[in-house]
Amino acid sequence: MPYGWDDSERSYQQAENYDRQQHEGSFGHEALAGAASFGAFKIFEDRQRKDGKPISHQFAKELLVGIAGAEVDKLFETKGLDYIDKEKAKHHARENVEHMYDEHYVRGQGADQYDPNQYGPPRHLERERRERW
Repeated sequence: MPYGWDDSERSYQQAENYDRQQHEGSFGHEALAGAASFGAFKIFEDRQRKDGKPISHQFAKELLVGIAGAEVDKLFETKGLDYIDKEKAKHHARENVEHMYDEHYVRGQGADQYDPNQYGPPRHLERERRERW
């Protein structure tokens, strides 16, 4: 079952504060997938809103899946997970980021496409942005 926005945001924050030397257990592939999904959404939203062009849901999801895979690779390198965890995390990140996208834009907004000029970003990203500044 994919993580939702709350779990993904929490995993993202844990990954940001994770210290390989001080961990008591491994940072599991589900948590890594959640963190990668949330991070991918942040990158996607920033880029697409700057560009300002509408894109199809299918293309938006393809972009998100690609970014999430890159985020898994980045986290894999810094968190010290094994290859099996990395591949499981990529699989879960793909499912998770698609679920998060559908939850916000398709089911939540009823959008017929991703349009940064018509629909706002997920509230979790707005909250994360406010807390950083």
